[in-house]
Amino acid sequence: MQRHALVTGGAGFIGSHLVDRLLAEGWRVTVVDNFDPFYDPAIKEQNVAQHLKNPSYSLYRLDIRDLQGLRRELKDHYDVIVHLAAKAGVRPSIQGPVTYQEVNVTGTQNMLEFAREREIGQFVFASSSSVYGINPNVPWREDDHVLMPISPYASTKVSGELMGHVYSHLYGIRFIALRFFTVYGPRQRPDLAIHKFARLMLAGQSVPIFGDGTTRRDYTYVDDIVEGVRAAMTYEASRYEIFNLGNNQTVSLKELIQLLEDVLRVRARIEWLPEAPGDVPQTWADIGKAQARLGYCPRTGLAQGLEYFAEWIRESAELRNG
Repeated sequence: MQRHALVTGGAGFIGSHLVDRLLAEGWRVTVVDNFDPFYDPAIKEQNVAQHLKNPSYSLYRLDIRDLQGLRRELKDHYDVIVHLAAKAGVRPSIQGPVTYQEVNVTGTQNMLEFAREREIGQFVFASSSSVYGINPNVPWREDDHVLMPISPYASTKVSGELMGHVYSHLYGIRFIALRFFTVYGPRQRPDLAIHKFARLMLAGQSVPIFGDGTTRRDYTYVDDIVEGVRAAMTYEASRYEIFNLGNNQTVSLKELIQLLEDVLRVRARIEWLPEAPGDVPQTWADIGKAQARLGYCPRTGLAQGLEYFAEWIRESAELRNG
């Protein structure tokens, strides 16, 4: 029988790549996405254009805050929920914390309620490396319970993980939280650093750098993230787990700019700005647990992944310019 996945946020960056993979594997896929105008909804429309041609694909333009709408519209049986939908971004969450709470906490609870009511036994949740916050013990391990989030966005992801534990304990739902570490690649959201920097550099405009360029990130290519999500969708060894999905390497912002200069073949003009509130000094994933339990093994180094990204952004610019 054809397996059926319900993917929230499936029109977005990571979600659309996951849908590509599932449809190629013969899954039936139902996507819930509200095409939030946080960035241009036309980008998401482009992400789903090919999916809509597949008879195994269904798209529902629903808001995860609307539990009654979810109940009313989603009538099928689903084998697994992959909950990627969220209000994203650390800095914007400081400006609008209430909305982040509504979408990321209430929305996640609604999806867990939906899973409970429909007896959907597998729930994969997109968490974030931001939950670790300013924890100095790097690389970060899932069994280090010293979480020090410093943004509303990060706190909502901690809440989602804890709610998942409650529903797993009370209702027997297998809940797998995946802490994503700085995901990049083709279709990356335009507000994220690599995409934003690349567009500005190609346009000859200055690149805003907050702080002194020494902040470090564990950049993870989107195909590697999708591999981890796929493994979590069929994980059965325990009822509740948290996994880091990163690249197990940390790169400074200055080094990232230099790599972008190499792949884009342009020089960056830097605009130095004060350090931004909510930004953590470094992220660095210990991926030993995901390797052992999920068979997770990131294969794309940053230099290679940026080559793929540069190729995509050039092609996108050519299509826009006709």
